[in-house]
Amino acid sequence: MKAIPIIKSKLFGFYEQIVFGFSTRIGGVSPDPYGMNLSFNVGDEYINVLKNREKFFGELKIGLDELAIPRQVQGNTVKRVFIQGGYDNCDGLITNSYGVFLTISTADCLPVFLFDPVSKSIGAVHAGWRGLLLNIIPNAINMMWKEFQSFPENIKVFIGPAAGVCCYEVQDDVASKFPDEIKINSMKKFLDLKLLAKKQLINSGVNEKNIEVSEYCTICNSELFHSYRRDRERAGRMMGVIGLVR
Repeated sequence: MKAIPIIKSKLFGFYEQIVFGFSTRIGGVSPDPYGMNLSFNVGDEYINVLKNREKFFGELKIGLDELAIPRQVQGNTVKRVFIQGGYDNCDGLITNSYGVFLTISTADCLPVFLFDPVSKSIGAVHAGWRGLLLNIIPNAINMMWKEFQSFPENIKVFIGPAAGVCCYEVQDDVASKFPDEIKINSMKKFLDLKLLAKKQLINSGVNEKNIEVSEYCTICNSELFHSYRRDRERAGRMMGVIGLVR
């Protein structure tokens, strides 16, 4: 089977006790525009999505029965999980269980992945502007402390490909909620989701040196990523995954 492109984290690459990867739109069996679409909920054929998932997770040597999948609702709920399966009404999962691979599905929103090598715990968070406004990232950091005694300064973070400030235009109603993260260009306003997420992490006690931010913008990198902002109902979804291994 031909290898498919997978986005990796340089920061996570130092740790053999985790498996991590983030998909692109390249290498799937679905017809255009879906390609490597990993969502069953966007109009793609079920069998194609299943084959795409087998290819992506197979490349990482992860079984589909090992996944923990949140049913995302653009909120701020984070759940601790012990086993694989689907989890309703949440946008973040944390665990310290081995062999439970946490996933996040995105097509412009921020995928945020957390790893504490000391407490041996992990998290995966889906954060759009609504979730950021509702402090889902600080919620996840706080939960890792509560559940696993994870000191924020020990947590390593990868913020994956997402809508960049170069392209993520917002209207006044949204811009007014994030004045410090808004860039104005020719009277248009652009929200810097990644900057906001990084600020929230630092304010939660995460060391800046432990934060890696992907430079990829999902909107303007059309060949590499799905984007709902760009393609609307014709957009597929990427998935990111993180899991503890022995």
